[in-house]
Amino acid sequence: MSTIPVIILKRVYEAFSPEDGYRILVDRLWPRGLSKEQAAIDEWDKDLAPTTELRRWFHHDPQLWKDFSEKYWKELHETNLGKDFLKRHQDQERITLVYAAKDEKHCHPIILKQYLESL
Repeated sequence: MSTIPVIILKRVYEAFSPEDGYRILVDRLWPRGLSKEQAAIDEWDKDLAPTTELRRWFHHDPQLWKDFSEKYWKELHETNLGKDFLKRHQDQERITLVYAAKDEKHCHPIILKQYLESL
């Protein structure tokens, strides 16, 4: 496999920038109040998001962040989707993982980015 692309995180509600590179929405649910044009995404990869059960359990509760992080990392590791994802996107120089969560310190793309960069 070639080198890993630069991966950055950005809320989907922030304005698109050419520096974003290839934009991938990594939420299971479509962001509220946003059209496809406004989202300016190249791809929507629901499978990289936490399972519905895990997402509902976490419910963006910062007190559950440590446990959520471990459970989500385990999900990513068990599904092996990360390796497939990187293989599919090996030609991208920069990937922006976009998400809708308001809490930018306790959201799954942080873990997803760490996981992808660890592969």
